[in-house]
Amino acid sequence: MTDFPGSPDSAARERDAAESASAFAHPAVAPDRTAAYGDHPDQVVDFYAPRDGRTGAPLVVLLHGGAWRSPYDRAHVSPLADFLARRGFAVANVEYRRGGDDIPRQRAGAEPGAGSTGPVAGRWPETFDDVAAALDAMPALASRELPGADVRRIVVSGHSAGGHLALWAAARHVLPEGSPWRLPAPPSLRGVVALAPIADFATAVGLGVCGGAVTQLLGGEAGSVLDGDAGSVLGGDAGSALGGDAVAVERAAHADPGVLLPTGIATAIVHGVEDIVVPPAVSEAYVDAAARSGETVGLTLLGGVGHFPLIDPSADACAVVAEELAQLAW
Repeated sequence: MTDFPGSPDSAARERDAAESASAFAHPAVAPDRTAAYGDHPDQVVDFYAPRDGRTGAPLVVLLHGGAWRSPYDRAHVSPLADFLARRGFAVANVEYRRGGDDIPRQRAGAEPGAGSTGPVAGRWPETFDDVAAALDAMPALASRELPGADVRRIVVSGHSAGGHLALWAAARHVLPEGSPWRLPAPPSLRGVVALAPIADFATAVGLGVCGGAVTQLLGGEAGSVLDGDAGSVLGGDAGSALGGDAVAVERAAHADPGVLLPTGIATAIVHGVEDIVVPPAVSEAYVDAAARSGETVGLTLLGGVGHFPLIDPSADACAVVAEELAQLAW
């Protein structure tokens, strides 16, 4: 497993800034169709038809990242959706409810921690309600909005926090009994391609990923647990990482892909070796957990690549992403 990288040096931060600027420089690409899967304004899906007009195209369900926080929406991955449509895929770019300034805490009685700045990460349970509802509605929605899509060949993909949601969506049949999102059988997916995903909560908390976003998603406050104390929790469990917070630990059992294994769903992860936003140790921990459960997860580590080239159509890494999708879809 990759060693804890410590604080990134100035060169790493400069690389990350340049890669981020490149990924976000592309103008948003308007969808061919947009459809709602619920009544909330964020419960919508943008559809992109394969640009070559083919029929029977596999459908990529795309879940954007942004630490589950409201400033980041589906528009920033619309260039990736268009890129994939030009590669012959039908694409469904899903919006979902995220955390914002209007929810200062995720549960009654929680006080803001010293590390809490900016919008809260995620909405509990709405973020998960929405992803579950969108995936459940997808075959019917896509059949109506993109008649050329083959809804028998769905691959779920997502970047960063969206990569977490993609892995979670493929694991709903192994959620704890009584979970409102549990499925009675595996979802009808060809597979999952997760891009730099927040895939293992214990490791992500230990590395302080995205300013304590995992802790906030589960109802805690950034800085109130072991954020940044990687040596204490790498290779450990989410309960230890969350410092015994009973609510957060209980929620993690319903939300942490690293404990929702095995899934029986073909899964591939693509991660940049130089990623300082979600270090590759997070994906490596998930792959190790899958192996312990008897499941093999493919992990492609891209040298000289950070967090954002995976969603940047001008970067070579994006072609790798398309190839991984194709291997599962066709």
